[in-house]
Amino acid sequence: MRDEKASQPSSLSPHPSSRLKRLFSQLRRERRCGFIAYVTCGDPDRDTTVRIVEELERAGTDAVELGIPFSDPIADGPVIQAASQRALKRGTTIRDVFAIARAVRDRSDVPLIAFSYLNPVIRYSAERFAEEAEGAGIDSVLLTDLPVEAAPEVRGALRAHRVGGVFLLAPTSTDARIKAVNRASDDFIYYVSTTGVTGARKELDPALLSRLDEVRRKVTKPLAVGFGISEHAHYEALRGRCDAVVVGSAIVGAIADGAAAGAPARAAAVVRGILDKPPAAP
Repeated sequence: MRDEKASQPSSLSPHPSSRLKRLFSQLRRERRCGFIAYVTCGDPDRDTTVRIVEELERAGTDAVELGIPFSDPIADGPVIQAASQRALKRGTTIRDVFAIARAVRDRSDVPLIAFSYLNPVIRYSAERFAEEAEGAGIDSVLLTDLPVEAAPEVRGALRAHRVGGVFLLAPTSTDARIKAVNRASDDFIYYVSTTGVTGARKELDPALLSRLDEVRRKVTKPLAVGFGISEHAHYEALRGRCDAVVVGSAIVGAIADGAAAGAPARAAAVVRGILDKPPAAP
């Protein structure tokens, strides 16, 4: 894996977040619900994470969230918490996440979203983080615990380096919050399907579908739905009500369920299962 200076920009796109804009435009033209996969960077190791992303894309993933390991991931359930701890024990840093992004970008134009909590970004420096994210070919950043009201400084740094920002909505979001998040989100809005933490679930929240219909009428940005999505039936139920689904715990759990060498194939199998898509030809 190459380890160039993080500030060197990718040659594949003059404006990183345009990859996400193109993706959502394409999904709407095709009347298709997109698939966004989450991985914890550095679990099981840096090089394997790159291979996992490659296999996820081959399996039908449209965009990838690169999770930055953090010691206190309050929004994450036990599966992703454990992955973060394993990655941190291996010494995974933000610089490693950018190295993973550069390695992916050398081979692929798949949209990449850095997924983090605010604390690691502030400690790294928002300006430095934004600059290096742009250089690594990252399209957008989602900071799970950054409310819109506190975001101007971080958003300013990201926009100065042509990196988009994504904000969260939840079932408890007020109309005022929906309006603010719609205005602040650059590429899409992440809708949390249920209150609580991440984790694969057998059933979707019964109120989710009607709430999604209501929220979609109030926003103009693409809407991606995450938290708890792990089965083909979930994808089928959501495909007409959002622009993309986000799958994390099911993929991260599969990555951990065996030797590192088989992690890319296990992750890809989750995507194919949710999309009900046959394995790619060798």
